[in-house]
Amino acid sequence: MFRRKRFGNLIAMQLDVFAVDHADRLQSLREALAQYRASDRYEAEERYGDYADEIDWAAEELSEMRDAYAMTLDPDLVEQYEHEFSKAVHKAYPAIAIILDTL
Repeated sequence: MFRRKRFGNLIAMQLDVFAVDHADRLQSLREALAQYRASDRYEAEERYGDYADEIDWAAEELSEMRDAYAMTLDPDLVEQYEHEFSKAVHKAYPAIAIILDTL
């Protein structure tokens, strides 16, 4: 049975806002990943640290967005919203989602 996502449109808009508002930082994240992948073994650890810092920043931003909206919901709906939010982030930003799920 197909189930309509209750918060699908809202979450899509939230992720669009995140992408637009943080376009420069998301570009920095992509560049940090490219630099890590291109680094030699002597600088790989430092480059990975730069990339991880960007991932942590993005996960924190998304968690603040998620949590701020969740506070406005009826307590019975919070779990569903958070689940749908997590699935959407996993689809849009898989590397960020791994950290987001721990926050």
